[in-house]
Amino acid sequence: MVLLKIAFRNIFRQRRRTLFTALSMFGGFILAAFFIGWADGTYNGIIDMFTRNRLGHIQIHEKDYLDRPSLYKTINDMSVINRTLEEVSGVESWTPRLYTAGLASLDDKTAGVQILGIDPVRENKTTSFNKKIIEGRAFSSASAAEVILGKGLAEILKAGVEDEIVVISQAADGSIANDIYRLIGITESGDEMTDRTAFYLPLEEAQKFLVLEGRVHEVAVTINNLNDVERIHRIIEEKLDNPRLSVEPWQEFARSFYMAMKADKEGMWIMLVVIIIIVAVGVLNTVLMSVLERQREYGVLRAVGTKPSQVIRIVLLEITFLALFCIVAGAIAGLLINTYFASHGLSLSNPITYGGIEIRAMRSEINTRSFFIPALIVLLSAGFVSLFPALKAARTDPARSMRFH
Repeated sequence: MVLLKIAFRNIFRQRRRTLFTALSMFGGFILAAFFIGWADGTYNGIIDMFTRNRLGHIQIHEKDYLDRPSLYKTINDMSVINRTLEEVSGVESWTPRLYTAGLASLDDKTAGVQILGIDPVRENKTTSFNKKIIEGRAFSSASAAEVILGKGLAEILKAGVEDEIVVISQAADGSIANDIYRLIGITESGDEMTDRTAFYLPLEEAQKFLVLEGRVHEVAVTINNLNDVERIHRIIEEKLDNPRLSVEPWQEFARSFYMAMKADKEGMWIMLVVIIIIVAVGVLNTVLMSVLERQREYGVLRAVGTKPSQVIRIVLLEITFLALFCIVAGAIAGLLINTYFASHGLSLSNPITYGGIEIRAMRSEINTRSFFIPALIVLLSAGFVSLFPALKAARTDPARSMRFH
């Protein structure tokens, strides 16, 4: 108890020195908390935008469909999947899709296309498909003989709204599928490669065109919270309990995007190391100077019988008290800063593109790790670098130090 009182009293004896030490730890905490929150908010925002904009957070397919896509690998009973997804808490929406390749023609222009059969109502709710239409309108019904083209494909075919597009493909019964569809809209997804091949049909019309009535290739699922993907993925998999179906989180079906994001996000730790060095050097400098200035004081303590271990504890307790105070103050300041940037964000004068997604603003995120990691950084770095000054104080020679003024 006596050591606690001495350590606490020593903090306020040299207010200027204490202030410099505190500013070093407080500044380090703020930098780390903001940087982690900013990095998590930006990356999670990109991930959520990417998955919610096109792919969904979770996808359901016939087994091995992702490894070797085929017209014949279809989900044949959507009613079971619909009931299951309705029962899972945290699922926001889902939409069925049909895929195949084909050739589209207009006058003397021909292009290879990816035919996508989509449920107009569910697709609009799940990925806001109707908001991506830049010219024309959305589908009038799930069975209309209408088509929407990606912007790039429309430019290749030189197609405009109300043009009639001929498309040829192979049907599931082995026949040649061909038909004429009226172009009602042009869409821009944000991914140039997708827009150069996208040929959207209403789901029922696509099923009729490919002789796949009632069947789909994919069910894309979006959830309320990106952090719940793994948990909800396991729940859906357990509830379906069908060895013929495969349930994958976005990390699996968007593997290349996931690896790129993971590598980019790991670069954050380099900045954290820099912050640790800044905090450590600042604390080491001020604590070491404090020990050198107080040689006479430590000499008196040693002369009256204070053990070296007790001197070490006094120095470390001083720094621990100061670090805890800076952590509390830094947490409050960090919370305020991250809250502001989480709600307002930082608008970019020149939008940047990442993974085909255009980013116009960057937002921070408030989470546990943006406060827990900075607290550890401050506490451990301050405690570690204080060991050397503490050991130096413990080795003070009472006879020599008593002659210092």
